Amino acid sequence: MQNFIDAYSQVNLAFLLRGLWVTVEVSVTSIFFSFLIGTLLGIARYVKVRFFSSLVGFLIDLLRNLPLLLILFFTYFALPKIGIRLGVIPASIVAMTVFESAMLAEIVRSGINAVPIGQMEAARSNGLSYAQAMIQIILPQAFKKMIPPIVSQFISLVKDTSLATIILLPELTYHAQIVYGQNANYAIPMFVALAVLYFIANYTLSIGARLINRRLNHA
Repeated sequence: MQNFIDAYSQVNLAFLLRGLWVTVEVSVTSIFFSFLIGTLLGIARYVKVRFFSSLVGFLIDLLRNLPLLLILFFTYFALPKIGIRLGVIPASIVAMTVFESAMLAEIVRSGINAVPIGQMEAARSNGLSYAQAMIQIILPQAFKKMIPPIVSQFISLVKDTSLATIILLPELTYHAQIVYGQNANYAIPMFVALAVLYFIANYTLSIGARLINRRLNHA
C-alpha cells in the first residue's frame, strides 16, 4: 500500500496528467482530421468514379493492411530523408490520421451502402443533385448506422497513441514509464493509473456517442 501512496504523489500525478493531456491532444486532433478525410475517401470509393475510385480503394486497402507502428516509423524517420521533418507530436498526428482515415473510409462506404438505393433515386426524382442527395439524404441516414463502429475505431485510436512512445511521444504511457523507471516499486501503481485514465478517456467517448445516437434517433 505504501508503494501506491508514494507513487501517487502530487508531483507524479501532475506528471501523468501532462502525459494525459498530450494523449488527448493527439487523439482529438487525429479524430477530427481522420473523420473528415475518412468521410471524403469513403464517399469517393462509393461513387465509383472510373480510375479514381479504384485508386482510392487501392490506397485504402493498402493502408488498412499496414501496421500503425510502421506508419509511425515512416512518418518520423523516413520522411526527413526526403526533406519533410516533423516534430514528435505532428508526426504522431499525421501517422494516426492517415491510418484512421483509411479505417474510417471503409466504415463510411459500408454505412452508405446500408442505405436503401431507393433513397437516392427518390431524392434525385425530387430534383436534388447527386451531391445534394448525398449530403442531405444519404449521409445523415448512413451516419446513424455508423456511430457504433466509428466510436469503436476512435477508442482504438486513443489506445493506439501508446504506440507512439516508440518515437518518444511524451504521452500518458511514456510518462508512466518514466515514473516507474525511477522506482521499480511504482510499476504496478502506474499500470493501475494507466488503466483508470485510459478507461475514463474511452468511456467518455462511449457516453458521448450514446448521447449523439439518442439525439439522432429522436430527431
